[in-house]
Amino acid sequence: MLEGITCVYRSNVDLFFYVMGSSHENELILVSVLNCLYDTINQILRKNVEKRILLENLDTIYLAVDEICDGGIILECDSSSIVQRVALRGDELPLGEQTVAQVLQSAKDQIKWSILK
Repeated sequence: MLEGITCVYRSNVDLFFYVMGSSHENELILVSVLNCLYDTINQILRKNVEKRILLENLDTIYLAVDEICDGGIILECDSSSIVQRVALRGDELPLGEQTVAQVLQSAKDQIKWSILK
């Protein structure tokens, strides 16, 4: 506890992950959120949790944090479902790693949306 705030953390090679709550929060719930956050980041970054890789994928990490909590309220603590939702929101694969079918489908979707506007 630090100045009336309950703080739990987890460290990795060159990163520290913190989850904070009020002094009345249950530490086990905060640790559960922290573990969910770390496991989600671990899955998104394909078990390569380093500072440089995290900064390159920061937009996806922000989406994951948004799926975990909103306005201080915990929404989800299952890392696999969060990874699935984040993958639906953003195009995770760069153009060079997509299959021809995925590229064609993406092009069709973009054309369809541009026509409907």
